[in-house]
Amino acid sequence: MALTVTSTAFSDGAEIPKRYTCSGKDISPPLAWSGVPEATRSLVLIVDDPDAPDPKAPKMTWVHWVLYNIPPTVTAIPEAALTDDLPLQVQSGLNDWKDRLWRTVSTDWAPPLLPQTLRPGYDTHRPG
Repeated sequence: MALTVTSTAFSDGAEIPKRYTCSGKDISPPLAWSGVPEATRSLVLIVDDPDAPDPKAPKMTWVHWVLYNIPPTVTAIPEAALTDDLPLQVQSGLNDWKDRLWRTVSTDWAPPLLPQTLRPGYDTHRPG
């Protein structure tokens, strides 16, 4: 079985809803995975935006969130997850803002910026 990552908030390749952006609630989406190989000792989660800064003219992949040392027994991260919501051994890595936390004090998620924050005409974010 292949490792599969899903979200109940959006489908594969779809736009990330405004709720999870800096123009919305600024929270992490719920994420779940399955198909972890039996001998796995830990997992890493990297959430990135392959279309930064503009899907019409992408220039880079922007990393929003990095978690590592995730036990293989963990199969999901809830919406609006904070480091305190995760097992003690889970660590946060640096995102492309060179921060372990997002722009608000209340969340460790680095949400995508919506178009008006970046430039006119930029209207989509999709997960990498």
